[in-house]
Amino acid sequence: MSDRSTRLLLLASVFVIATCGLIYELIAGTLASYLLGDSVTQFSTIIGVYLFAMGVGSWLSRFVGANEALIFVRVQLLIGVLGGCSAAVLFVLFAHVASFRVLLYGLIGLVGTLVGLEIPLLLRILKDRLEFKDLVAQVFTFDYIGALLASLLFPLVLVPGLGLVRSAFLFGALNVAVGWMTLRVLRLHGPPARMLEGTAAVLLLLLAAGFAAGGRILEWSERSAFEAPVIHARSTPYQRIVLTRHGDDLRLHLNGNLQFSARDEYRYHEALVHPGLARMPEARRVLVLGGGDGLAVREVLRHAHVDSVMLVDLDPEMTRLFSTQALLTDLNAGALTSPRVRIANADAFAWLGTNTQRFDFVVVDFPDPSNFSLGKLFTTTFYERLRTALAPGGAVVVQATSPLVARRAFWCVDATLRRCGFQTEPYHVYVPSFGEWGFILASLEPLPELSALPAGLKFLTVEGARDLFRFPPDMDRVPTEVNRLNNQVLVRYFEEEWGRYAP
Repeated sequence: MSDRSTRLLLLASVFVIATCGLIYELIAGTLASYLLGDSVTQFSTIIGVYLFAMGVGSWLSRFVGANEALIFVRVQLLIGVLGGCSAAVLFVLFAHVASFRVLLYGLIGLVGTLVGLEIPLLLRILKDRLEFKDLVAQVFTFDYIGALLASLLFPLVLVPGLGLVRSAFLFGALNVAVGWMTLRVLRLHGPPARMLEGTAAVLLLLLAAGFAAGGRILEWSERSAFEAPVIHARSTPYQRIVLTRHGDDLRLHLNGNLQFSARDEYRYHEALVHPGLARMPEARRVLVLGGGDGLAVREVLRHAHVDSVMLVDLDPEMTRLFSTQALLTDLNAGALTSPRVRIANADAFAWLGTNTQRFDFVVVDFPDPSNFSLGKLFTTTFYERLRTALAPGGAVVVQATSPLVARRAFWCVDATLRRCGFQTEPYHVYVPSFGEWGFILASLEPLPELSALPAGLKFLTVEGARDLFRFPPDMDRVPTEVNRLNNQVLVRYFEEEWGRYAP
C-alpha cells in the first residue's frame, strides 16, 4: 500500500472516530434525559464531563512513549466495547443500582478519556507522513466534519430508525473496525498485533450480536423497570413511549414518567375539560394543545355544541398510535378519527406564533414543567401567544401539576396567567394514580356559573365540580415569582418541590 493510500485511510479514520465520539456523547445525554428528566441539565453535565474527560485523555497521551500505533488500536477496541455497550448497560442497570448517576458519569468519563487519547496518538502516527501545517489542518478538518455528520445523523436517522441501544452497538463496531484497519494499514505484525486482531474479531461478533438483540435488551430492561408487562415501546425523535398493561390497567409512560392509568384517567380528563367548557354553551371551536392520547379530545366531543376541535401535539407517533390501535381507540372512544377533529403535529409554541384562527375554548394539557423545553410552555410569552388565539369571551384551562406536592409551582402558573391579563379560577381533583392534581381555568371575562354537565360522566357532578374550586390550607395560595422565558423560575420550583419526593 502506498504512503498516500495509508495517509488517506488514517485520515478517514479521524472522520470515523470523530463521528463515533460525538454519537456516544449524544446517546448518553439523550438517555440521561429519558431516565432522569430535565434535558438541559443532563445534556449540560454530560457534555461537561465528557469534554473534561477528553482533556484528561489528551494530557495522558504525553505518557505514551512508544508503540503509539498498537496503543491506538487498543484504545479503539476499548472505546468500541465501552461505548458500544454503554446504552444497553445504562438501560439495564437503571432500575437496579442505587447510584445511577455514579455509573452514568463514570462510564462517560471513561469513554471520554479514551476518546481524548485518539487524536494525539493519530497525530503522532501521521507526523512522519505529513508536514506539520498539513497534518494539523487535515486532522482537525476531518474531525469537525465527522462531528457535523454525527449531529445530523443522530436525530434524523439513528434515534427514529435504530434507537439508542442499537446505535451504540453500531458505532462501537465502527471503532473496533478502525482499530482492525489500523493494524492492516500500518502492517503491524508480531504476537501483540495478532492478539489485537483476534480480539477485534471477537468484539465485532459480540457487538453484532448486541445490535441484533438490541430490541430485546431494551424490552428486558423496561420489563424490569415497570411493574406491569410492557405491551408497546417505541423511541421517537421526541420521547420514549411505553405502554404497560396489567389486567384492565393500561398505562402510558413518556420518558419513564406516568401519563395516565386507564383505571382513573377519567377523573383527570373530566376535571380538565368540563368545569370550564360546560360553562360555555355557545363554544363552537376548541383547541387542544398536547394530549396526543386523545383523552381530553374525547371529553370535549361530549359537548354537542362543539363544531370543531384542533389538536396540536408535537409527536406524530403519539397521535398515530392513539388513532389506529384498537386498545387505545377503545379508551379514547375513537376521538382522534372523529370528523370534528383535525390534528397538527407541531411544536405548540411555534404553532401559536403563526396561527391566525380564534378558538372559544383552549385545553392546555402539556407534561409537567420538569425541564426548560417544557417550562417555556408555561411562560408569559406562551400565554401572551395563547391569548391572541382566544375568541371574544373565550377561556383556557391549563394542567398545572400538584398543588399539594408542588405548591409554589402550581401557584406560579396561576401568577403567570394573571400577569398576562387573565382572570383565573384555580381548582384541584384527587386522581388515585397521581394524588391531588391542579388545574387553572383562565378567561378574559367572567364566566357564568356551572349549571349542567354532559351525560355519561363517571366522576364529575355539578355539585362536585363546584367543590373542586375550594382549597384547604396546605394547598392554598402562596406568593411566587412570574415564570418568564428568560428566567424559567417555574422549572426551579418544580424541581425543588418534586425533588423532595424522589426516591
